[in-house]
Amino acid sequence: MLNNTIVPIEKKSKIFVAGHRGLVGSAIQRRLQKEGYDNLILRTRQELDLTSQPAVKEFFESQKPEYVFLAAAKVGGIMANKRYKADFIYENLQIQNNIIFNAWKYKIKKLLFLGSSCIYPRDCPQPIKEEYLMTGPLEETNDAYATAKIAGIKMCQSFNEQYGTDPASGEQSDFTRFISVMPTNLYGPNDNFDLENSHVLPAMIRKFHEAKISNGAVTLWGTGSPKREFLHVDDLADACVFLMKNYDSSEIVNIGTGEDITIRGLAEITKDIVDFKGKIIWDASKPDGTPRKLLDVSKLHDLGWRHKIGLKEGVKETYGWFLNNYRIKK
Repeated sequence: MLNNTIVPIEKKSKIFVAGHRGLVGSAIQRRLQKEGYDNLILRTRQELDLTSQPAVKEFFESQKPEYVFLAAAKVGGIMANKRYKADFIYENLQIQNNIIFNAWKYKIKKLLFLGSSCIYPRDCPQPIKEEYLMTGPLEETNDAYATAKIAGIKMCQSFNEQYGTDPASGEQSDFTRFISVMPTNLYGPNDNFDLENSHVLPAMIRKFHEAKISNGAVTLWGTGSPKREFLHVDDLADACVFLMKNYDSSEIVNIGTGEDITIRGLAEITKDIVDFKGKIIWDASKPDGTPRKLLDVSKLHDLGWRHKIGLKEGVKETYGWFLNNYRIKK
């Protein structure tokens, strides 16, 4: 059930979307503007270094946002996560620490922290329930990134607990409320299609497209047997705005479709949409990653939210965006 005690977010409320140029942040910005929220605070990386404590402190002190969507993060695919572990854990911890602390210090009304489904143990039962967090070892290829995200969750929960900002505690407080959401694998407009650092779906789209033009074959990592869940980023943004309006608990919430597909099956869908007629080569010498990662989204469904965009529809739209917007560097 929804929390009917939550005060609605006014259309003129000052809302800071941290990371508004990224895949998730840009989708949240689009969603908010679609709903008539036009007092958004947006800063590029050049305008505000979120890893700098003094810069973030000055920003909150001068701008005084009322709500924050913490979508800013250093993200990447399996190759980037494995190769640049130090960068991933350092930058994400810096960003989270600076924003969460200053959100509390300057008494904003509410912050939504975006985690990741990789926070869950590598071999936990499927589908993955929220309570499985920290019940087993992480996937080795992205454990640094996952550890940073777990720290962000715990920081939000700790501020709620210590300062009585969690309504479930029974305490009345004017301090900041922190909520944390765990999205599944995302894709959509403004995705990263760089083959060195991208996630599996945008990498597939680009590989199939380039192979279609060159009449070559497509080589994909692993065996194709792992199963993954994919959520269109516009659905994620819709869920985040929904939860910002209707959810106040410290308990994390999974955001996904509740449906998964093998990487091989995803490749076939992408191949058909791109209209690639060539050969797919599976490089089994490369890692598969976690065997299966499907989120249990029953809590989100009970709150009244379900995804709307199907996988084939979403991949088709994303490929169209890629054709119209992405320029491959020569």
